[in-house]
Amino acid sequence: MRPFLRLTALSLCAALLATAGQPGSRAEYMGGTRPDIAANQPGNIQTSDKLYFVFLSKRTRVKIPYERINLLEYGQKVDRRYLAAAVISPLFMLAKKRQHFLTIGFQDDDGEQQAMIFRIDKEDIRLTLVSLEARTGREVQYQDNEARMAGKG
Repeated sequence: MRPFLRLTALSLCAALLATAGQPGSRAEYMGGTRPDIAANQPGNIQTSDKLYFVFLSKRTRVKIPYERINLLEYGQKVDRRYLAAAVISPLFMLAKKRQHFLTIGFQDDDGEQQAMIFRIDKEDIRLTLVSLEARTGREVQYQDNEARMAGKG
């Protein structure tokens, strides 16, 4: 095997192993109202905890009690009412491929309304939506019929 191909194969194997053991859905925090979380952080959304929604990245760990989540919205574009609160890169706005966005609205410890916008990997979106509906007892709001078809499969 050529050295370049061997290196590429090893890199691919290392990347697969790094993500294989992580439970949850691959996601990227796009922005929101929380100043303590930097935009465009790749991470993992976990809905396996019975009490908390969890977002983990290399720099951040967010835990939100399901009972405080008051909005679940799914679409293939970010709703305008949260766009003003989100810090979003210009590349995000110019992307042409279909992307899957989840907006989570919740009350923080001080009773203030907060919002977090995630871009979810397309292979993980259905599982994430079903899990969040089950854990929060809230129905996902779909931005349009196209989003409804994509989210419910």
